[in-house]
Amino acid sequence: MITILLPFCAGLSIFLVGMKVMRNGLESLAEKHLKTILLRFTKTPWRGMLCGTILTALLQSSTAVTVFTIGLVDTGLLTFTQSLGIILGTNIGTTVTTQLLALKLDDFAWPLIAIGFILILIKQRTGPIWLGLGFIFAGVKWMQSVAAPLEKEGWIDWLMSGTDYPILMGFLTGMVITALIHSSSAMVAIAMGFYASGVISLPFAIAVVIGSNVGTCATGLIAALQTKPSAKRVAIAHLVLNVGGAFLFLPLIPLLLEVVSTFSADPSIQVAHTQTIYNVVCSLMVLPVCAGFARLVEWMVPERLYD
Repeated sequence: MITILLPFCAGLSIFLVGMKVMRNGLESLAEKHLKTILLRFTKTPWRGMLCGTILTALLQSSTAVTVFTIGLVDTGLLTFTQSLGIILGTNIGTTVTTQLLALKLDDFAWPLIAIGFILILIKQRTGPIWLGLGFIFAGVKWMQSVAAPLEKEGWIDWLMSGTDYPILMGFLTGMVITALIHSSSAMVAIAMGFYASGVISLPFAIAVVIGSNVGTCATGLIAALQTKPSAKRVAIAHLVLNVGGAFLFLPLIPLLLEVVSTFSADPSIQVAHTQTIYNVVCSLMVLPVCAGFARLVEWMVPERLYD
């Protein structure tokens, strides 16, 4: 048990620290412009989605952009309708992290960490970005190291074949763990590593990815607890988008298997492409009907409940 939990928790901690360090470095470069960009480029849902995609790709965190957007709506700087495009964009932007992890750059972890430390010592503002990126790759490598011991213990085999609904179990696993660790990128990285090691099947990995997209909504919901109804709607819209996408895609997993298999034979890239297809399709489906989607969420979270 210790030989599994210790390296896994250490790897997960290093990964999450890396995400935070890199995000802080990127935010420090953009802190003077972040609010201006969001306010200026959200006039239409299309522009909002593009803005949310780019910011999430740069900051490597859909959660950070979502929580920041909730704050802007709560203060009245953004309307709920303006925020919808951003939320759709965050789902697309977060796939950049996964695609980056699929490149298997973990051998560069220590050189990146060394470069980051040197840049920090000479007071270069890009230092934390490289340091965080190095930590992310190092964390992924540590987490992947527990795949073989887990398979030997039989836990993963029980999850996939010990129940009557392995796809549902994969979905719930991705959702719950993501909600607990507040990082869908970490959950997807774990799924990529385990599938690449042959510990889990591709259908199970895809179910985990879909579940992670629902689990990542937990942070936004928590952030919206003490906010105005308009800000609560942002968190609910994020949840409805991802839950609706899950209901749509879970029955289509066999089709997804065929699609991602034609793109690449590499296991990690297949999982990364799964997340990209899922998020892009869900966002593009909602984008043309943003006005109707906004009315649905407004009906779900009416003002009068908070008068």
